[in-house]
Amino acid sequence: MIQSAKITPWLLPSAILTGLLLGAWMPEAGKLFGPFVDPLLIILLVLLFCEVRFEPLRHVGRHLPFLTLAWLANFVLIPLLGWGIASLFFSSHGALFIGLLLYFLFPCTDWFLGFTRIAKGDVGLGTVLLPVNLVSQLILFPIYLSLITGAYSATNLGELNATLMRWFLIPLSCALILRLILSRFLTKKQVTLLSGVSGNLVYWTIALVALCLFGQHTVSLTANPLALLKILLAVSLFFVFSWSVGELLARWFRLSYAQHVLLAMTTAARNAPLILGLTMIALPDQPLIHAALIIGLLVEFPHLIALSHLFLRKGRGGAPSPSRRALDMPGSTP
Repeated sequence: MIQSAKITPWLLPSAILTGLLLGAWMPEAGKLFGPFVDPLLIILLVLLFCEVRFEPLRHVGRHLPFLTLAWLANFVLIPLLGWGIASLFFSSHGALFIGLLLYFLFPCTDWFLGFTRIAKGDVGLGTVLLPVNLVSQLILFPIYLSLITGAYSATNLGELNATLMRWFLIPLSCALILRLILSRFLTKKQVTLLSGVSGNLVYWTIALVALCLFGQHTVSLTANPLALLKILLAVSLFFVFSWSVGELLARWFRLSYAQHVLLAMTTAARNAPLILGLTMIALPDQPLIHAALIIGLLVEFPHLIALSHLFLRKGRGGAPSPSRRALDMPGSTP
Protein backbone atom coordinates (compact mmCIF):
# COMPACT_ATOMS: atom_id res chain seq x y z
CA MET A 1 0.00 0.00 0.00
CA ILE A 2 1.29 3.43 -0.92
CA GLN A 3 2.72 5.45 1.94
CA SER A 4 1.25 8.54 0.34
CA ALA A 5 1.59 10.98 3.20
CA LYS A 6 5.37 10.71 3.05
CA ILE A 7 5.93 11.25 -0.66
CA THR A 8 2.95 13.12 -2.09
CA PRO A 9 3.81 16.69 -1.08
CA TRP A 10 6.88 16.92 -3.27
CA LEU A 11 7.28 14.01 -5.67
CA LEU A 12 4.61 14.62 -8.30
CA PRO A 13 4.90 18.44 -8.41
CA SER A 14 8.69 18.07 -8.70
CA ALA A 15 8.34 15.62 -11.58
CA ILE A 16 5.93 17.94 -13.42
CA LEU A 17 8.18 20.98 -12.89
CA THR A 18 11.30 19.07 -13.96
CA GLY A 19 9.59 17.88 -17.12
CA LEU A 20 8.41 21.39 -17.99
CA LEU A 21 11.87 22.89 -17.39
CA LEU A 22 13.60 20.25 -19.48
CA GLY A 23 11.06 20.63 -22.26
CA ALA A 24 11.41 24.43 -22.24
CA TRP A 25 15.20 24.67 -21.99
CA MET A 26 16.14 21.59 -23.99
CA PRO A 27 13.28 20.78 -26.40
CA GLU A 28 15.31 18.11 -28.18
CA ALA A 29 15.96 16.34 -24.88
CA GLY A 30 12.24 16.48 -24.14
CA LYS A 31 11.50 14.54 -27.32
CA LEU A 32 13.73 11.72 -26.11
CA PHE A 33 11.20 10.89 -23.37
CA GLY A 34 8.72 9.38 -25.83
CA PRO A 35 10.20 5.86 -26.05
CA PHE A 36 10.12 5.49 -22.25
CA VAL A 37 6.37 5.97 -21.89
CA ASP A 38 5.16 2.51 -22.99
CA PRO A 39 7.62 0.57 -20.77
CA LEU A 40 6.67 2.79 -17.83
CA LEU A 41 2.99 2.07 -18.46
CA ILE A 42 3.67 -1.68 -18.42
CA ILE A 43 5.58 -1.32 -15.14
CA LEU A 44 2.78 0.82 -13.68
CA LEU A 45 0.07 -1.71 -14.56
CA VAL A 46 2.12 -4.65 -13.24
CA LEU A 47 2.67 -2.85 -9.93
CA LEU A 48 -1.02 -2.01 -9.67
CA PHE A 49 -2.14 -5.58 -10.36
CA CYS A 50 0.37 -6.90 -7.83
CA GLU A 51 -1.66 -5.09 -5.17
CA VAL A 52 -5.04 -6.57 -6.16
CA ARG A 53 -6.46 -9.71 -4.54
CA PHE A 54 -9.47 -11.36 -6.15
CA GLU A 55 -10.03 -13.95 -3.40
CA PRO A 56 -12.30 -11.64 -1.34
CA LEU A 57 -14.88 -11.73 -4.16
CA ARG A 58 -16.25 -14.89 -2.57
CA HIS A 59 -17.56 -12.69 0.28
CA VAL A 60 -19.64 -10.45 -2.00
CA GLY A 61 -22.94 -12.11 -1.07
CA ARG A 62 -22.36 -11.52 2.64
CA HIS A 63 -21.95 -7.77 2.16
CA LEU A 64 -24.30 -7.21 -0.78
CA PRO A 65 -26.30 -4.29 0.76
CA PHE A 66 -23.23 -2.14 1.40
CA LEU A 67 -21.53 -3.16 -1.86
CA THR A 68 -24.66 -2.23 -3.81
CA LEU A 69 -24.76 1.18 -2.13
CA ALA A 70 -21.04 1.76 -2.81
CA TRP A 71 -21.38 0.60 -6.43
CA LEU A 72 -24.31 2.94 -7.12
CA ALA A 73 -22.41 5.81 -5.52
CA ASN A 74 -19.19 5.09 -7.42
CA PHE A 75 -20.62 4.27 -10.84
CA VAL A 76 -23.84 6.31 -10.98
CA LEU A 77 -23.91 9.27 -8.57
CA ILE A 78 -20.23 10.25 -8.66
CA PRO A 79 -20.01 10.00 -12.50
CA LEU A 80 -23.06 12.27 -12.80
CA LEU A 81 -21.42 14.72 -10.40
CA GLY A 82 -18.16 14.51 -12.36
CA TRP A 83 -19.95 15.11 -15.67
CA GLY A 84 -21.61 18.21 -14.24
CA ILE A 85 -18.35 19.69 -12.96
CA ALA A 86 -16.39 18.84 -16.13
CA SER A 87 -19.16 20.44 -18.21
CA LEU A 88 -19.16 23.52 -16.01
CA PHE A 89 -15.45 24.16 -16.47
CA PHE A 90 -14.55 22.71 -19.89
CA SER A 91 -17.68 22.30 -22.01
CA SER A 92 -15.91 24.05 -24.91
CA HIS A 93 -12.52 22.35 -24.50
CA GLY A 94 -12.85 18.76 -25.65
CA ALA A 95 -9.49 17.38 -24.54
CA LEU A 96 -9.57 18.77 -21.01
CA PHE A 97 -13.25 17.83 -20.65
CA ILE A 98 -12.44 14.22 -21.58
CA GLY A 99 -9.38 14.05 -19.33
CA LEU A 100 -11.16 15.57 -16.34
CA LEU A 101 -14.25 13.39 -16.77
CA LEU A 102 -12.16 10.22 -17.09
CA TYR A 103 -10.43 11.19 -13.85
CA PHE A 104 -13.78 11.64 -12.09
CA LEU A 105 -15.46 8.48 -13.40
CA PHE A 106 -13.55 5.65 -11.76
CA PRO A 107 -12.98 4.84 -8.06
CA CYS A 108 -9.59 3.94 -6.65
CA THR A 109 -8.56 0.29 -6.40
CA ASP A 110 -5.53 0.54 -4.15
CA TRP A 111 -4.55 3.40 -1.85
CA PHE A 112 -8.07 4.19 -0.60
CA LEU A 113 -7.61 1.18 1.70
CA GLY A 114 -4.56 2.81 3.26
CA PHE A 115 -6.53 5.92 4.15
CA THR A 116 -9.44 3.76 5.34
CA ARG A 117 -7.03 2.04 7.71
CA ILE A 118 -5.65 5.38 8.96
CA ALA A 119 -9.18 6.58 9.77
CA LYS A 120 -10.08 3.25 11.45
CA GLY A 121 -12.56 2.27 8.76
CA ASP A 122 -13.65 -1.22 7.67
CA VAL A 123 -10.56 -2.43 5.81
CA GLY A 124 -11.82 -6.02 5.62
CA LEU A 125 -14.94 -4.92 3.77
CA GLY A 126 -12.75 -2.67 1.64
CA THR A 127 -10.81 -5.71 0.42
CA VAL A 128 -14.12 -7.11 -0.89
CA LEU A 129 -15.07 -3.79 -2.48
CA LEU A 130 -11.70 -3.35 -4.21
CA PRO A 131 -11.96 -6.17 -6.81
CA VAL A 132 -15.63 -5.29 -7.39
CA ASN A 133 -14.55 -1.74 -8.30
CA LEU A 134 -11.69 -3.00 -10.47
CA VAL A 135 -13.74 -5.50 -12.49
CA SER A 136 -16.54 -2.95 -12.93
CA GLN A 137 -14.29 -0.24 -14.31
CA LEU A 138 -12.37 -2.54 -16.62
CA ILE A 139 -15.73 -3.47 -18.16
CA LEU A 140 -17.06 0.08 -18.20
CA PHE A 141 -13.91 1.93 -19.35
CA PRO A 142 -14.22 1.23 -23.11
CA ILE A 143 -17.97 1.91 -22.98
CA TYR A 144 -17.55 5.22 -21.16
CA LEU A 145 -14.65 6.18 -23.41
CA SER A 146 -16.69 5.60 -26.57
CA LEU A 147 -19.61 7.60 -25.15
CA ILE A 148 -17.39 10.48 -24.05
CA THR A 149 -15.29 10.79 -27.18
CA GLY A 150 -17.90 9.70 -29.71
CA ALA A 151 -14.93 8.52 -31.73
CA TYR A 152 -15.54 4.79 -31.80
CA SER A 153 -17.90 2.86 -34.01
CA ALA A 154 -18.90 -0.66 -33.00
CA THR A 155 -15.97 -1.99 -35.05
CA ASN A 156 -13.48 0.43 -33.55
CA LEU A 157 -14.84 -0.26 -30.09
CA GLY A 158 -14.09 -3.94 -30.67
CA GLU A 159 -10.55 -3.06 -31.71
CA LEU A 160 -10.17 -0.86 -28.63
CA ASN A 161 -11.35 -3.70 -26.41
CA ALA A 162 -8.84 -6.05 -28.04
CA THR A 163 -6.00 -3.56 -27.51
CA LEU A 164 -6.94 -2.92 -23.91
CA MET A 165 -7.31 -6.64 -23.28
CA ARG A 166 -3.75 -7.27 -24.51
CA TRP A 167 -2.43 -4.48 -22.33
CA PHE A 168 -4.48 -5.84 -19.43
CA LEU A 169 -3.58 -9.52 -19.80
CA ILE A 170 0.19 -9.03 -20.17
CA PRO A 171 0.64 -6.96 -16.96
CA LEU A 172 -1.88 -9.11 -15.07
CA SER A 173 -0.08 -12.30 -16.09
CA CYS A 174 3.27 -10.81 -15.07
CA ALA A 175 1.81 -9.72 -11.72
CA LEU A 176 0.31 -13.15 -11.02
CA ILE A 177 3.56 -14.95 -11.91
CA LEU A 178 5.58 -12.52 -9.79
CA ARG A 179 3.26 -12.98 -6.81
CA LEU A 180 3.42 -16.77 -7.20
CA ILE A 181 7.23 -16.74 -7.24
CA LEU A 182 7.47 -14.38 -4.27
CA SER A 183 4.95 -16.34 -2.19
CA ARG A 184 6.89 -19.54 -2.88
CA PHE A 185 10.32 -18.28 -1.83
CA LEU A 186 9.56 -15.55 0.71
CA THR A 187 7.86 -15.49 4.09
CA LYS A 188 4.51 -13.77 4.55
CA LYS A 189 6.22 -10.95 6.42
CA GLN A 190 8.69 -10.42 3.57
CA VAL A 191 5.87 -10.43 1.01
CA THR A 192 4.01 -7.80 3.06
CA LEU A 193 7.16 -5.67 3.20
CA LEU A 194 7.61 -5.93 -0.56
CA SER A 195 3.96 -5.01 -1.05
CA GLY A 196 4.62 -1.73 0.73
CA VAL A 197 7.65 -1.12 -1.48
CA SER A 198 5.69 -1.87 -4.67
CA GLY A 199 2.96 0.49 -3.48
CA ASN A 200 5.46 3.33 -3.23
CA LEU A 201 6.92 2.39 -6.61
CA VAL A 202 3.50 3.03 -8.15
CA TYR A 203 3.74 6.68 -7.24
CA TRP A 204 7.35 6.94 -8.38
CA THR A 205 6.34 5.42 -11.71
CA ILE A 206 3.50 7.91 -12.08
CA ALA A 207 6.03 10.67 -11.38
CA LEU A 208 8.29 9.35 -14.16
CA VAL A 209 5.32 9.19 -16.56
CA ALA A 210 4.49 12.78 -15.61
CA LEU A 211 8.10 13.87 -16.19
CA CYS A 212 8.11 12.25 -19.64
CA LEU A 213 4.67 13.61 -20.56
CA PHE A 214 5.33 17.20 -19.49
CA GLY A 215 8.86 17.14 -20.90
CA GLN A 216 7.76 15.78 -24.27
CA HIS A 217 4.74 18.09 -24.67
CA THR A 218 5.84 21.26 -22.89
CA VAL A 219 4.64 23.67 -25.60
CA SER A 220 1.10 22.33 -25.82
CA LEU A 221 0.74 21.95 -22.06
CA THR A 222 1.92 25.48 -21.25
CA ALA A 223 0.01 27.20 -24.06
CA ASN A 224 -2.88 27.88 -21.67
CA PRO A 225 -1.71 27.92 -18.03
CA LEU A 226 -5.11 29.24 -16.93
CA ALA A 227 -6.68 25.99 -18.08
CA LEU A 228 -4.35 24.00 -15.85
CA LEU A 229 -5.35 26.15 -12.88
CA LYS A 230 -9.01 25.56 -13.77
CA ILE A 231 -8.35 21.81 -13.58
CA LEU A 232 -7.08 22.23 -10.01
CA LEU A 233 -10.16 24.27 -9.12
CA ALA A 234 -12.53 21.78 -10.77
CA VAL A 235 -10.92 18.83 -8.96
CA SER A 236 -11.09 20.68 -5.63
CA LEU A 237 -14.78 21.39 -6.19
CA PHE A 238 -15.35 17.74 -7.12
CA PHE A 239 -13.84 16.54 -3.86
CA VAL A 240 -16.04 18.89 -1.83
CA PHE A 241 -19.19 17.58 -3.51
CA SER A 242 -18.11 13.93 -3.55
CA TRP A 243 -17.48 14.16 0.20
CA SER A 244 -20.97 15.62 0.59
CA VAL A 245 -22.46 12.71 -1.36
CA GLY A 246 -20.70 10.21 0.89
CA GLU A 247 -21.86 12.04 4.02
CA LEU A 248 -25.48 12.16 2.86
CA LEU A 249 -25.54 8.47 1.97
CA ALA A 250 -23.86 7.46 5.23
CA ARG A 251 -26.40 9.41 7.26
CA TRP A 252 -29.37 8.37 5.12
CA PHE A 253 -28.55 4.66 5.47
CA ARG A 254 -27.30 5.08 9.05
CA LEU A 255 -23.99 3.37 8.40
CA SER A 256 -21.68 2.32 11.17
CA TYR A 257 -18.60 4.48 11.69
CA ALA A 258 -16.32 1.92 9.98
CA GLN A 259 -18.54 1.68 6.90
CA HIS A 260 -19.00 5.46 6.88
CA VAL A 261 -15.22 5.88 6.62
CA LEU A 262 -14.97 3.27 3.86
CA LEU A 263 -17.76 4.86 1.83
CA ALA A 264 -16.18 8.30 2.20
CA MET A 265 -12.79 7.05 1.03
CA THR A 266 -14.05 5.03 -1.94
CA THR A 267 -16.22 7.88 -3.22
CA ALA A 268 -13.36 10.37 -2.80
CA ALA A 269 -10.31 8.48 -4.12
CA ARG A 270 -10.02 8.20 -7.89
CA ASN A 271 -8.15 5.60 -9.93
CA ALA A 272 -5.87 7.95 -11.85
CA PRO A 273 -2.93 5.48 -12.17
CA LEU A 274 -4.91 2.72 -13.90
CA ILE A 275 -7.04 5.10 -15.96
CA LEU A 276 -3.93 7.05 -16.99
CA GLY A 277 -2.35 3.84 -18.23
CA LEU A 278 -5.47 2.72 -20.13
CA THR A 279 -6.12 6.20 -21.56
CA MET A 280 -2.55 6.62 -22.84
CA ILE A 281 -3.02 3.29 -24.62
CA ALA A 282 -6.49 4.05 -26.00
CA LEU A 283 -5.87 7.75 -26.77
CA PRO A 284 -2.16 8.20 -27.50
CA ASP A 285 -0.72 11.60 -28.43
CA GLN A 286 -3.32 13.45 -26.34
CA PRO A 287 -1.13 15.23 -23.76
CA LEU A 288 -3.90 17.50 -22.44
CA ILE A 289 -6.11 14.51 -21.64
CA HIS A 290 -3.22 12.74 -19.91
CA ALA A 291 -2.18 15.91 -18.05
CA ALA A 292 -5.68 16.37 -16.61
CA LEU A 293 -5.48 12.88 -15.09
CA ILE A 294 -2.09 13.58 -13.52
CA ILE A 295 -2.94 17.05 -12.23
CA GLY A 296 -5.94 15.64 -10.36
CA LEU A 297 -3.54 13.73 -8.11
CA LEU A 298 -2.05 17.00 -6.88
CA VAL A 299 -5.34 17.67 -5.09
CA GLU A 300 -6.42 14.11 -4.35
CA PHE A 301 -3.74 13.07 -1.90
CA PRO A 302 -3.93 16.17 0.33
CA HIS A 303 -7.72 15.75 0.30
CA LEU A 304 -7.53 12.10 1.39
CA ILE A 305 -5.01 12.92 4.10
CA ALA A 306 -7.25 15.70 5.39
CA LEU A 307 -10.31 13.45 5.20
CA SER A 308 -8.67 10.68 7.23
CA HIS A 309 -7.60 13.15 9.93
CA LEU A 310 -11.07 14.70 9.93
CA PHE A 311 -12.58 11.33 10.81
CA LEU A 312 -9.98 10.75 13.51
CA ARG A 313 -10.63 14.16 15.08
CA LYS A 314 -14.30 13.30 15.42
CA GLY A 315 -13.14 10.92 18.13
CA ARG A 316 -15.46 8.07 17.29
CA GLY A 317 -12.66 5.54 17.66
CA GLY A 318 -14.07 3.33 14.93
CA ALA A 319 -16.99 2.01 16.98
CA PRO A 320 -20.51 2.41 15.62
CA SER A 321 -22.91 4.37 17.78
CA PRO A 322 -26.00 2.57 19.13
CA SER A 323 -28.23 4.35 16.61
CA ARG A 324 -26.19 3.19 13.63
CA ARG A 325 -25.98 -0.19 11.96
CA ALA A 326 -23.82 -1.98 9.44
CA LEU A 327 -25.20 -2.76 5.99
CA ASP A 328 -24.06 -6.37 6.17
CA MET A 329 -25.54 -9.78 6.08
CA PRO A 330 -24.90 -11.81 9.25
CA GLY A 331 -21.26 -12.82 9.57
CA SER A 332 -17.97 -11.19 10.23
CA THR A 333 -15.99 -9.05 7.85
CA PRO A 334 -13.33 -11.11 6.05
